[in-house]
Amino acid sequence: MADAEDVRRLALALPQVVEIDSAGFDFRVADKGFVWSYPERRPGKPRVIRTDIAVLYVGDEAEKQALLLGEPDKFFTTAGYEGLPLVMLRLAQVDADRLAELVTDAWRMRAPESLLAEVEECTG
Repeated sequence: MADAEDVRRLALALPQVVEIDSAGFDFRVADKGFVWSYPERRPGKPRVIRTDIAVLYVGDEAEKQALLLGEPDKFFTTAGYEGLPLVMLRLAQVDADRLAELVTDAWRMRAPESLLAEVEECTG
């Protein structure tokens, strides 16, 4: 079972990540968001920042649908995210290894090519 602190630890371990000040968590690379807490909106009520749910950048609609259909207990979406390459992840439904994979994949999709090449050189 993962939580917001796991997201923070994993995201900050990645190169050139910046945490944006927020009521939950919000991480960016090269000014592009890749994982943040879910700002839940309900009609007639104020927005609530849900730190038990992470919004992840997934790159494209095909990947989004694969996650939503393949693991509906973990991933969901809302009308506000329709047409966007983003999914919501129920943190309590994943372990640290799976979360690490998801956060790293989201970071890779948002990081500039030059940074990815630099990381490959160092690890590779």
